[in-house]
Amino acid sequence: MESTRQKKVARLVLKELSQIFNKESNNILGRIMISVTAVRISPDLAYANVYLSIFPVKDPIDALNKIKKQSSLVRKKLGIIVRNQLRIVPELNFFIDDSADYAEEINLLLKK
Repeated sequence: MESTRQKKVARLVLKELSQIFNKESNNILGRIMISVTAVRISPDLAYANVYLSIFPVKDPIDALNKIKKQSSLVRKKLGIIVRNQLRIVPELNFFIDDSADYAEEINLLLKK
């Protein structure tokens, strides 16, 4: 169960990463939209699992690998933004959020 502090830090990281990806997505992937859907923070606030939705892309795994290669740059930008609010900037682990695809698949099965 997440503590109140974990939830607050997760919301802060989600908000700031959304803004970073909004500004920097052209530099990372070109004309592809990156949306941060969820952030899970470890109890010691040192690690963050970041779930992303990437549109429109044929191979989301390839796009995710490009984002992972740029993770140190993204973490540095996050650190600059939250330096007065967090003592430790969490290490970022990126994952694909496939919940939208799963929901679409369920809807198609229900229509049959």
